[in-house]
Amino acid sequence: MCFVSQVWLVSRAILLMWISILQLPQSIAAFGETKNNVKTSIFLSPKFELGPGSVANKYFFDVDFPRGHVAVKSFNAEVVDEVGNPVPLYETYLHHWVVQKYHQPKNVTYQYENISWVRNSGICQDDILQQYYGLGSETRKTDTLIPDPFGVEIGNPANIPKGYDEKWFFNVHAIDTRGVKNRVGCTECRCKLYNITKDGNGNPLSSDYGGGLECCPDESRCKLRNGFQGPTRTLYLRYTIKWINWNHFVVPINVYIFDVTDTLIISNKSKGISPKHDCQIEYQVKPCIKDHKNGNGCTFVNKTSIPMPKGGYVIYGVAHQHIGGLGSTLYGQDGRVICSSTPRYGTGKEAGNEKGYIVGMSTCYPKPGSIKIFDGETITLEVNYSNTKRHTGVMGLFYLLVAEHLPNHNY
Repeated sequence: MCFVSQVWLVSRAILLMWISILQLPQSIAAFGETKNNVKTSIFLSPKFELGPGSVANKYFFDVDFPRGHVAVKSFNAEVVDEVGNPVPLYETYLHHWVVQKYHQPKNVTYQYENISWVRNSGICQDDILQQYYGLGSETRKTDTLIPDPFGVEIGNPANIPKGYDEKWFFNVHAIDTRGVKNRVGCTECRCKLYNITKDGNGNPLSSDYGGGLECCPDESRCKLRNGFQGPTRTLYLRYTIKWINWNHFVVPINVYIFDVTDTLIISNKSKGISPKHDCQIEYQVKPCIKDHKNGNGCTFVNKTSIPMPKGGYVIYGVAHQHIGGLGSTLYGQDGRVICSSTPRYGTGKEAGNEKGYIVGMSTCYPKPGSIKIFDGETITLEVNYSNTKRHTGVMGLFYLLVAEHLPNHNY
């Protein structure tokens, strides 16, 4: 066979592979094992479509995930187009994606029937920040690899009720900013740009709610420049999971998500004191008046203190912030730094380095055993944003992976 024919056959095989993936967007493309028995699987979410200025806030149930009793080692995601090309943030802004576990009776006929959510170890109220994984615009340049011998345990038959399956849910929130009047304003979901005055329940928004999740719901549209037209595109969330089969050497870790808007509410009841964590997820950053004379800059500092019911050894930490973010730090009760995470802003045009966008967050990997949070310890989360300009709908979340014990063997 001639060389040209060989090249044509290889190219055709690659093309057919991509077509099969895109025609079955929930199908898996497994990429083998390493010497450490780490498997890498690449999946595509169900498709979603976006035209200029439009919003997709989609909920996908029973998405593909590694099956069996395994330990997840890393989880990354990004938005891609129909042929698998990464889409830059200045075209499609990835506001957030989250991954949530749930249990459902076997052989259900209705996708949403009898769902029992399985939340992480976090302490926000029951229906808030339950996810195991989730990031936003920073997803391409944020390390999520969990060091050996630790892992997030999933698929343990002992934790799945008899007659139920363990399944996974995705929420993908993306905003198309091609041709919009104010690109940053659209990504910050400013209500005036979306012409939204009521929340999802039809109640009027408060006068001080300048923007946020309420103003960029699914199928809403941000204001375009006069006369701008562009095609509707089919997109996917491509997510990559590294995992290993569970064995007795793996040490499980708990997933915590802290929110700087968390307010601890104490209510007196006949049986004692009942604490409740009121997490709002987002907040507003008002602009400051810069003090040029004294050289003071404009930084909006938000803090909250949170009691940790169950402690352990910190294995990994990372913050989640929006445009304007300057960094977040988690402090122990004695003032020690548990983890500090700062944003990386892009400087170019290519996907993963978009100028002006947060394209990555620094992470913490303390030596296992070197940083411990004690049972009942009160930790403080501090989140900093630049407020030389106003920012709406910002977030101050902190992901922390904690092991209740260390391995008995050397690692």
